[in-house]
Amino acid sequence: MIHAISGELVNKGRDFLAVELHGITFKVLTHKRLLERPIVIGSKVSLFTYLHHKEDVLDLYGFDNQEELRFFELLISVSGVGPKSALGILSVGDIPQLEAAIKENRPDLLTKVSGVGRKTAERIIVELKSKVESSGSAIKVAGMESDSDVVEALMGLGYKADQAKEALKKVSKEAEGLEEKLREALKLLGRRG
Repeated sequence: MIHAISGELVNKGRDFLAVELHGITFKVLTHKRLLERPIVIGSKVSLFTYLHHKEDVLDLYGFDNQEELRFFELLISVSGVGPKSALGILSVGDIPQLEAAIKENRPDLLTKVSGVGRKTAERIIVELKSKVESSGSAIKVAGMESDSDVVEALMGLGYKADQAKEALKKVSKEAEGLEEKLREALKLLGRRG
């Protein structure tokens, strides 16, 4: 089992990072939140990994920290959830948000990714509810809903999903509620345009 990998980032794809270590380049599949970070080609990266093998498939999955790896392993322990679906779920939000969605019984927040339907999301909640801890889960879920509503509103105004998500990331943490976040995101998008 490969527990972690540290090396030079030599390529960055749509769903992977290529990490070179002593002349060997590893293709490490990962989630969008990690790929969206400004990681520079040529810089050193360290990832916790999970080696998935099935019949003729041997894939290496990478995560920023052990908490993400642990949550990924929990997700793939659920019947019907494969590694690619688990990565999709990790792209929806950070671990505290995802744990809050599970604790608050909110499958709708887990189905915002392709490949995860309502039945699968409900199965995740049933199987993992007792395995996750989340204090203040109602507040975290409200934040996820608000963020999702802001992205949908911006898309309704003609912005692309990636533009909307990028603007939302830059909205100050003090902004609360849909209107305040939307107003700030529109200001940020207006400066670029």
